[in-house]
Amino acid sequence: MDKYYDDYMDRMYDHSTRRFDTKIQYLKYKVLREVAREAWNDTLTENLLDIPKTIVPGKTPTMRCCVYKERAILAERVKIAMGGDKERKNVIQVIDIACDECPAAGYDVTDSCRGCLAHRCEDVCPRHAISFDHNHVAHIDKSKCIECGQCSKVCPYSAIVHRIRPCQNACKIKAISINEDDAAVIDDNKCISCGACVYQCPFGAITDKSYILDVIDYIKKSENNTKYNVYAVIAPAISSQFTYAKLGQVITGLKKLGFYKVIEAAHGADMVAKAESKELAEKGFLTSSCCPAFVSYIKKSFPKLEPNVSSNLSPMATVARYIREQKPDSKIVFIGPCTAKKMEIKLDTVSPYVDSAMTFEELQAMFDSRDIDITQLEESTLDNASAFGRIFAHCGGLAEAVAEGLKEQGFEDFELKAYSCDGIEECKVALLKKNAGKLDANFIEGMACNGGCVGGAGCLTHSAKNRVLVDKYSKEAGSKSILESVQEGTSL
Repeated sequence: MDKYYDDYMDRMYDHSTRRFDTKIQYLKYKVLREVAREAWNDTLTENLLDIPKTIVPGKTPTMRCCVYKERAILAERVKIAMGGDKERKNVIQVIDIACDECPAAGYDVTDSCRGCLAHRCEDVCPRHAISFDHNHVAHIDKSKCIECGQCSKVCPYSAIVHRIRPCQNACKIKAISINEDDAAVIDDNKCISCGACVYQCPFGAITDKSYILDVIDYIKKSENNTKYNVYAVIAPAISSQFTYAKLGQVITGLKKLGFYKVIEAAHGADMVAKAESKELAEKGFLTSSCCPAFVSYIKKSFPKLEPNVSSNLSPMATVARYIREQKPDSKIVFIGPCTAKKMEIKLDTVSPYVDSAMTFEELQAMFDSRDIDITQLEESTLDNASAFGRIFAHCGGLAEAVAEGLKEQGFEDFELKAYSCDGIEECKVALLKKNAGKLDANFIEGMACNGGCVGGAGCLTHSAKNRVLVDKYSKEAGSKSILESVQEGTSL
């Protein structure tokens, strides 16, 4: 049975039916799955050292130079799957021993150098960092190079290239540097925990801490306590994930895992759309508060604009507060595409309402740790949020919802000038312009991930179809208005 199960799981990455974008995601999933499986069985402590051997059996390495280094790295992955470094507040963590395969960043002379006699590269270098060997081939002294790029511009053969590490390229706010051991280092004072580096690192050397053990503990305790229930708050982006099954089967799978009730974060989005549109009409200018990475970016890099951040909690925290007020003894777990949510739940304004947060990657691991094949389950239905609450999952959806909220509440005289930012680079441009008084907008919708939540680092897949699937899901809400959704509430 075990071999059949492992063969089945390995087929998950088959290109015809795969559930992850990359093999790095698949490896991360396998570690999470094994940690979760041992936790369910109360055997994690005794079998902890065997998990790397379970994933890489035998003596043949699959990705590294030797099986021993591979298992050492897997042991670090196991620690992170169990919560990671408790002293480090940032949920994004670097596995140093896995971060050693990238070439040194900066300008390099490639084999295309023809050893020409012109030596234009030498002439333009302001720090005399370029020298030549006996064949006239150029070499760059890294200790002198200031990476101005002038040599690359004048080379007639384009033989001098600028190498940027994938993690540094992914981090648009420049929170990643390289230390003396050639390993990535994250500046927590700049990092917004968006997870872009996690998804882009081709060696999986940067990853996000998991709180999957806390969630399993909540569920196991709830099974022995009739007054203690665990609620799952799911992000609307879930409609673009788990595409190998039906959304209703995913909901049933969550209940089979032990969640008492599954609540749409989109219902919280309706509450936010109502309150935020009213606040906008009263104040005249706001930036959105739904994306925790965007809010963190404003606080860290644009403190003058912090007073303009909407006073509303995110949809996750808003609907969790709604649950907590009615069910104070409950445990509330958010499930979505976002690594930054794992930081948001630690905020003083949010921690009273949300107990833990996990990603879609972790949810897939939890399903398989209990051998739950969701494709074989019956479908369950969700409480209907409005279509506007559900489209919060992609860029532009929040602005649409605010426009609808203004209309439904009679603020039609207020002229909405929304600026929707798709990715943190667009957020930076918009905030710079607003700071300089050069942006004609009274509402900035900030989405740190490209495409919005459907492009979050914790997604199983990052397909171009994700937005289409969210829009399809939103239409299933019918013609219900934002105010109707808020007034009806959701059954707990």
